[in-house]
Amino acid sequence: MDAKTCNESRVIRTSRIFPSDVNNHNTLFGGKLMSDIDMTASISANRHCRTECVTASTDSVDFLYPITPENSVCIESFVTYTGKSSMEVFVKIIAENLINEDRKIAATAFLTFVALDEHGKPTKVPAVIPETEEEKKLHETGKERAEMRKEHRRNSKELASFFTTKRPWE
Repeated sequence: MDAKTCNESRVIRTSRIFPSDVNNHNTLFGGKLMSDIDMTASISANRHCRTECVTASTDSVDFLYPITPENSVCIESFVTYTGKSSMEVFVKIIAENLINEDRKIAATAFLTFVALDEHGKPTKVPAVIPETEEEKKLHETGKERAEMRKEHRRNSKELASFFTTKRPWE
């Protein structure tokens, strides 16, 4: 299985902000952005492995700068790190003021996807080859994030074992 560059999985999506996209603060509704992030990242994951894949986790979405109707939103995603059957996808969200050209990193996100074979079972994914300084930085710090994810998942499973599935009225 040949390794692939980050660029081979890169997805860029640019859109406008409409009145139906904003919240009561007249900024982009966070849930809308999160949906767009997952959609864009899933395409990157599929491009990298060329098999079906599922979102295993949204590790973080950090909202850094409010996005308003004066902005366009550019969502850029690509695979930065791989495990055996999993892929880390980084998503960078840039808000651009369409009048004065001011561009800011409005949000960043890390998601993990798992590649599936034709039977719905995890399958191997190609390694990733970073080329740019940005890609190299994300790749070299990927192992640490993967280890933190595994620990977080173990903790989540342990905590979930204490939860009940009973209906609230039972």
